[in-house]
Amino acid sequence: MYMTFRWYGPNDPISLDYISQIPKMKGIVSSLHDEATGDAWSYEKIKMYKENIEKSGLNFKVIESVPVHEDIKLGRSSRDKYIENYITTIKNLAKAGLEVITYNFMPVFDWTRSSLDTQHTDGSNSLTYKHKDVLAMDPTSPDLTLPAWVKYSKEELLSLFEAYKNVDSEGLWKNLEYFLKAIVPTAHEYGIKLAIHPDDPPWSIFGLPRIIVNKASLERVLSIVDVPENGLCLCTGSLGVDPNNDCEDIVKTFASRKRIHFVHARNVSIDGNNDFSEVKHTNDVGAINFVKILKAYHDVDFDGPIRPDHGRMIWGETGLAGYGLYDRALGAMYLQGIWDALDSK
Repeated sequence: MYMTFRWYGPNDPISLDYISQIPKMKGIVSSLHDEATGDAWSYEKIKMYKENIEKSGLNFKVIESVPVHEDIKLGRSSRDKYIENYITTIKNLAKAGLEVITYNFMPVFDWTRSSLDTQHTDGSNSLTYKHKDVLAMDPTSPDLTLPAWVKYSKEELLSLFEAYKNVDSEGLWKNLEYFLKAIVPTAHEYGIKLAIHPDDPPWSIFGLPRIIVNKASLERVLSIVDVPENGLCLCTGSLGVDPNNDCEDIVKTFASRKRIHFVHARNVSIDGNNDFSEVKHTNDVGAINFVKILKAYHDVDFDGPIRPDHGRMIWGETGLAGYGLYDRALGAMYLQGIWDALDSK
């Protein structure tokens, strides 16, 4: 295992210098955030971005994410153009020395929360999700903006919602299969790992289908093209909000098969009725016991990247919701401490 940190590029208020000061921090996880979804990324731009990061003494092996165009998820006739662009991006990332590409297959919206700054009794705040509040939202409102969402106009959103009326869960699976059968051979040829992120949260939002939700669906993804490069970004926070998901068992199953290519370490408190809160990484709170989770990775000699995923805002820090410096740094040290203890046994 090696520790990494999510960084949002030169406009991120957290500098690479600060990140490099976190003990045992090895790498940066980032993306070309100014690239339009569906465009091919140039080798020159990737190389320049990578060189800038590595000047800080941190490696840059994991891209998070290369977004998947909605036309691919919808199975439109235009998808082949966007798939070819995706393949070009895979080749250029591999040429530049990247090793892991994270992506998701969530329709329209990425991770969804009802509040970005819920106050807790200790004075910290964090991302939370209240199902009733989400159901009351109008997702077509241009005024409704959350950090992970692509900014669409109301007209674009209405058009997408209309199009998804014709795509149920099995239809979305069919379109994911088409996508993977097209891109995985290139990833296999170039030796770059694909890591699909689970849906967050792992249930339908706004009537849109979500399919990467549990152990069975992870198995199904891997079976579509059964080669080592077709793998998982295992996010305990996404899967763990469903009490039916046994994250320790899921880790044991897929880590032993070397199909987990990237780890998101996020702790969550399950508050009932599909409500949940993001909490500190320590095992005195929340549903995720990282001592058990990391032992499952350690037992199979996992040597891939991990990052503390989402953090509270503490000590008066302000910034991008879920992506402050202090709590994620604490999380990195907690996780690294567990790993060091396992190494010493």
